[in-house]
Amino acid sequence: MEQINKKLLVLGSQGLVGTAIKRSEIINQKFIVHYSNRAEADLTNKKEVESLFNSVKPNITINCAGKVGGILANNTQRYEFLTENLLINLNLFATLKKYENSLLINLGSSSIYPKNSEYPLKESSLMTGPLEETNAAYSLSKIVGIAMGKAIESNILKTINLIPTNLYGPNDNFDSQSSHVVPGLINKFYQAQENNDVECIVWGSGKPTRELLFVDDLVSALEVIIESNPKEEIINVGSGSEISIKDLANKISFITGYKGKVVFDTSKPDGVLRKTLDSSLISSLNWSPKVDLDDGLKRTYEWYKKINNKD
Repeated sequence: MEQINKKLLVLGSQGLVGTAIKRSEIINQKFIVHYSNRAEADLTNKKEVESLFNSVKPNITINCAGKVGGILANNTQRYEFLTENLLINLNLFATLKKYENSLLINLGSSSIYPKNSEYPLKESSLMTGPLEETNAAYSLSKIVGIAMGKAIESNILKTINLIPTNLYGPNDNFDSQSSHVVPGLINKFYQAQENNDVECIVWGSGKPTRELLFVDDLVSALEVIIESNPKEEIINVGSGSEISIKDLANKISFITGYKGKVVFDTSKPDGVLRKTLDSSLISSLNWSPKVDLDDGLKRTYEWYKKINNKD
């Protein structure tokens, strides 16, 4: 990775992925890295985006920014998810068109794939059927971003869309109303344990399965992508193993020390019943995940306790 004088811009640097990139010795030693957050530049504001890029002049941009959330947030804030992420895409691509020979690594979501696709989900599944309705607005905004990258000539801008499976780790969003499954469950069980609740209620039946990936493993995939510069425009990144929501809830209940009863509220939506990726392409580039689920959950929970001064 002989890129020492090249400039790399990380958008969304205070989120789950952005903070994990800060922990990457390889990226931070090999590049002049500029970490940008909303305080420096509001990516929904075109003038602020242009000012940021004129100042940094990056050779490589990693876009980790965007409005994200779990089932509840996606289902109740559809307009906000669609418009905010579309604005970010529009401003980002309009600005990047002015810089020749640049690379954009755009972080996507496995929700871009149709709800009735065959599993594991292949990159070729994109736009072959209807989306899961609960997060269709967010998914559409990500699909539009992929289309924008395809529409720009490759000699001006090369775009690689990295599609991770369900990510988790330190600096995740643990808000009970807008979090994804792992941080949501960690927060829920910790609060139940603290309050000595007899029951802890989990959304849905517990039957759906999820493929989970610790965020530092995604960063190692980013390192591989930058090094290998593959020709493919869409690349899945998954852990290769699945767990049911029920088993995940029980595992997190144990880690947090909760002793009460775990109850599944079947009146709430499950979302898609399965979501696992075909990661054979990234695997062919000599990448594999290193952090197993038990270790990743423990590390995430320890961070959660520390950041909230909970010992």
